[in-house]
Amino acid sequence: MVKNIIYSIKSPYRQSMDIIGYKFGSGEPSCCIVGALRGNEIQQMAICAQLVDTLKHLEENGSIAENKSIMVIPCANYYSMNIGKRFWTMDNTDINRMFPGYDLGETTQRIADGLFKSIKDYTFGIQMASFYQKGEFFPHVKVMDTSNGKQESYASLSDFGLPYGLIRIPMPYDTVTLNYNWQLWHCQAFSLFAAYTKHIGRQSTQTAVNATLRFLIAKEILECDIHPGSHTCILNEEKICRISTNRAGILKKYVSVGDEVKEGNLLCEIIHPLEGHVIDQIVSRIDGTVFFSYNDQLVMEHTDIFNIIPLFTKSLIP
Repeated sequence: MVKNIIYSIKSPYRQSMDIIGYKFGSGEPSCCIVGALRGNEIQQMAICAQLVDTLKHLEENGSIAENKSIMVIPCANYYSMNIGKRFWTMDNTDINRMFPGYDLGETTQRIADGLFKSIKDYTFGIQMASFYQKGEFFPHVKVMDTSNGKQESYASLSDFGLPYGLIRIPMPYDTVTLNYNWQLWHCQAFSLFAAYTKHIGRQSTQTAVNATLRFLIAKEILECDIHPGSHTCILNEEKICRISTNRAGILKKYVSVGDEVKEGNLLCEIIHPLEGHVIDQIVSRIDGTVFFSYNDQLVMEHTDIFNIIPLFTKSLIP
């Protein structure tokens, strides 16, 4: 293992912020794994930390393929993480909306530029991603459907051994994310979503670590034995049924991520925040599996609180 400073930015008031990368193996830049780009991505940093420890032992045992190298970058935003803030501490900008970056721009543009120049030439890229909404996900992996997207990228979703792989049609704001720009530079890039963001789930952390190891084994970067995981259902993201609130109030849920629901099943109730009576009941519109569940106790109207994958969804790639 070689520990390097990938990028450093000076501060007039505190220590420099050094982005640390851990390199395993030698030879061609095969796979880069990036953790927390935001200050609340504790789970994402923890996954990479465990990967560093695991790969260190695997490298000592000679398990990394000859002429292959792996880079792990657990965190690229220590300043925000130190104060528990999701975005950049000074101007509230998002590093993952600044790629490929600009070396003469604002602070987050310069951070994105310095990071991207160091990792853009890897064959494969995996970002431990988080979602903008507060909630819990079914662990899954996602790829952007860019103009440079290749069919093998979609088939590679199965290499992680997770139950679901999603193909996302990019929105305009996606064009400045790490995943999208990696692909423009001809890197096969994937976003891996664990169950949580702020919370470190022991099982969900190990699930993400094992999924990453499976991918490295499938791409012949790593040589070791691991459980093959699940059959992966690959589908377009727009197939997911999104269920929103009609009223604001206290959220009382009756289902959790991974639960199977039938059309008409009661998913949750909205309670009047001052008077305590039920003001709305939300039922499932389809038969399926709960894929995402909002987890704040107070909820506003028109908020997505459940995502459900239809029960009889056919995988795009058998």
